[in-house]
Amino acid sequence: MSILGEKVKKIRSKNAGPFWITVDIFCGSQEVYKDVCLNLNNSKIANLLMINIKDLKRFEIDKLNVIKFSFPRNITQGHIFDRDMHGAQLAILLSEMDF
Repeated sequence: MSILGEKVKKIRSKNAGPFWITVDIFCGSQEVYKDVCLNLNNSKIANLLMINIKDLKRFEIDKLNVIKFSFPRNITQGHIFDRDMHGAQLAILLSEMDF
C-alpha cells in the first residue's frame, strides 16, 4: 500500500470563500489521474475530513489531471473558534492517507 501524497504531484487545500473549503489533488500524469479517480473513495475522504458524505462535492477535471473536493466549513472563516483561516491544514490529512 502506498501513501497518496507520494503518488501524486501535489495536494493543496484552501478556503473557497468564508463558508467552503476545497482540496485539489494534482496528479501530474493521466496514468496517475485515472488510478486515483478509480481508487479514491468518497466515503473514505468524508470520514477522514469528518464531514457528512452528502456535503462532499467531487469534481474530476480530466484535461488538467486534477481531482477537486469541496465541502462546507464547520465554522465560518474568521469566527473566533476558526483554527485554520485559510483551510490550508487539511491537505496534509489527504497527503498522509493510505492509498
